[in-house]
Amino acid sequence: MIKSHSAGVGDILRSSAAWAVLKKRWPKVELHLVFLTRWPGYPSEELIQEHHLLSSAYFLAMKEGRWWGIRGVGPRTWGRLLPALRKIAEQVQPDLIIDHEPFGLETSLVALWLRSLYKVPIVGVNQVLGRGLLYDVAGPSLRNYAKRQKLSWPMDYTERDFAALAALGLYREGQKIVLAETESGRLFREQLQRQLPKEGLPVIGLNIGCGTPDAEKKRPDLDLLVSALGYMQQKLSYVLLLTGAPNEREINRSFMKKYQDKWGDVHCLIDLSGLTTLSGLTGVITLCDGFISSDSGPYHMAVAQGIPTLALFNFASPEHYHHEASIVMMNDFDQYSLLGFFEEVNNPPLRKTQWNG
Repeated sequence: MIKSHSAGVGDILRSSAAWAVLKKRWPKVELHLVFLTRWPGYPSEELIQEHHLLSSAYFLAMKEGRWWGIRGVGPRTWGRLLPALRKIAEQVQPDLIIDHEPFGLETSLVALWLRSLYKVPIVGVNQVLGRGLLYDVAGPSLRNYAKRQKLSWPMDYTERDFAALAALGLYREGQKIVLAETESGRLFREQLQRQLPKEGLPVIGLNIGCGTPDAEKKRPDLDLLVSALGYMQQKLSYVLLLTGAPNEREINRSFMKKYQDKWGDVHCLIDLSGLTTLSGLTGVITLCDGFISSDSGPYHMAVAQGIPTLALFNFASPEHYHHEASIVMMNDFDQYSLLGFFEEVNNPPLRKTQWNG
């Protein structure tokens, strides 16, 4: 499977629904992901390489430039990519190649080159007129796929990979995105569980996130969060785990300062920002009875792990919603927005007993 669009954890993790459908159709299939990345070393790489549905995942750096006035990948990059791809193909020995990207020529050229080496069929997306001729069989364009499946537009981002799979007669049919706790996640969870201030209290994860300048517009209002979560703490005691990347420590500290100023007691708040990788975060999420997040990677991870999730959006973004999550717009957010969510948290499924033995 070839992808290149975005290295964000949520964007790649949405592909897991397609991986699950492929596994259902061919239970013994080995799935190998080749990702042509413009963001080498991105935090999502480790997590995706550990995904339980993938036999392997490779992230190959792809540097773009301007060539004869045209944006694209130059000879030097191809000179590095092709030998790496050949080595991967020799290890994998593919029987089928799926190009999930509807735009650009780079992934198409990779698929064509691999077909020339191994004489195996390639599948792609007929996004623009004539593109389908590059493949042995091609699914419809994204908009045509949405029309055929009677989906709203903009289309749920998880559906994108199914435009190619439609050429194989495979469809989503309600399949959710999936993610399992990793080994490093399990180790971190077991360590963290011993540090919780009081056993028996519900555990809520909070990912304020949005620590990079381009994501600030997605950050939920801290004062609203403090007011609503503090109100619920008075009604129902719980432990609040604040997650986040190292560059989000100041955001979490600001939240805790505001919380202390308004409510006084912060002994049930634990700041974990910068203490885990994304792989380790799977353990934190597993420990939670519920997870509250901005529109960022941990939101998608919590949904994929099957945890009751409340997603906070500053503006409408239907292509990024998950049907399994409760979606709340921040201009409508208050303590009453949390009531239904905490009712679900107070009636957790039996999964909590599974990792307690």
